[in-house]
Amino acid sequence: MNGVLAKGIFVGGLTGLLFGFDTAVIAGATHGLTMTFALTPAGLGWTVSSALWGTLTGALLAGYPGDRFGARNCLRVIAGMYLLSALGSFVAPTLAWFIAARMLGGLAIGASTVLAPTYLTEIAPAERRGALVGVFQLNIVFGILVAYLSNYLIGMSSLGAQEWRWKFLIAAVPAALLGAQLFTIPDSPRWLAIRGRNAEAANVLMRIGVGDIEAEIDSYARGHRRTDGALSRLSWRRHARPMLLAMAVAAFNQLSGINAILYYLNDIFMAAGFGRVSAAGQAVIIGATNLIFTLLALAVIDRVGRRALLRIGSVGLIVSLSATAYIELSGVHKGALLWMLMLFIASFAFSQGAVIWVYIAEIFPTEVRSRGQGLGASTHWFMDALIATAFPVAAAYSKGLPFVFFALAMVVQLVVVTLFFPETRRVRLEEMERVLGRA
Repeated sequence: MNGVLAKGIFVGGLTGLLFGFDTAVIAGATHGLTMTFALTPAGLGWTVSSALWGTLTGALLAGYPGDRFGARNCLRVIAGMYLLSALGSFVAPTLAWFIAARMLGGLAIGASTVLAPTYLTEIAPAERRGALVGVFQLNIVFGILVAYLSNYLIGMSSLGAQEWRWKFLIAAVPAALLGAQLFTIPDSPRWLAIRGRNAEAANVLMRIGVGDIEAEIDSYARGHRRTDGALSRLSWRRHARPMLLAMAVAAFNQLSGINAILYYLNDIFMAAGFGRVSAAGQAVIIGATNLIFTLLALAVIDRVGRRALLRIGSVGLIVSLSATAYIELSGVHKGALLWMLMLFIASFAFSQGAVIWVYIAEIFPTEVRSRGQGLGASTHWFMDALIATAFPVAAAYSKGLPFVFFALAMVVQLVVVTLFFPETRRVRLEEMERVLGRA
């Protein structure tokens, strides 16, 4: 792979590490937050989900500046927000301060889930787009593993009642690295071309190793309706199919229960009878499983296809969630809980985890891609916030009830994907509207 392209993929994907770290680090801090701020189950739910409402806002607002100013340029601002959030969470003297810092981090996460996949999609060649855009998801799961591992190590360091603060501070390191590296990669050539900056686009294409530069720029022009640099509208009349698909894949991603389980993973193990340190150690195993199966998915996504991975994963999710519900409801076979959660995370990583950000970004035309990605990402984070807020309350009522709900949702997903989702592997972005129209 060309060196400039490889660096663009690496830096764009690095944003996912901060996303993943922030998603999982809270799992090791729920006990400390509850003790420090005297939280009820409902209060804990709102504290955990506070970042998610910021995330939803970031996803909703990022699309327009991404299309207007370019994904790379906007990501530079986002890196600074990640850094301030990590420092603010560490020093937070009050619950209100902590929530404000988490919401700032949420804004950064929401915006990065719009802009990083958009950038990666637009610089990746069609035949390898699934795997290269999937680097974002790979970094997410690596960030999750780093969070679980750092939570475990900090928990073993005897730092006392305030150890949870140090868990959040770790994120400052990758945030600073991301901010510095974003000044070393080029803009998306597609974004430059549709903004009328063809000479700059040609320069980027040359740097990333595209052979026939003139033909590539011509293909961009044929694939887009505006050639005057003005922004096109994301409209229901023109983009109904990709809008519906983006909302569906994003909603089902969260209806699997993935983020609720990641946020409350230690609590789930403790509810089944495991100790706090034991729960943290088993969370590391879950994180490692996530990483392994994400790597496996990225190895086959451009050969097997997005739709097939979603269907295969649905079956594993239904089995694992149903078994977890039984264990939590019956109180027996708790030794199998780790295995069922490993099956759950493996099934998710192999399917929805690898597919979601690739699929949403590639089904929209370039001139509205950031806003289309914003629609999918905001759906994802809205569902995430609702489920994360409700999960501790529902689990306090019945430990197994949330898992019954998640399992039923995955049955619905299997049916919907089978009947309505088109395959997009190896389709050039400029050909995607035609493929969706005939699917």
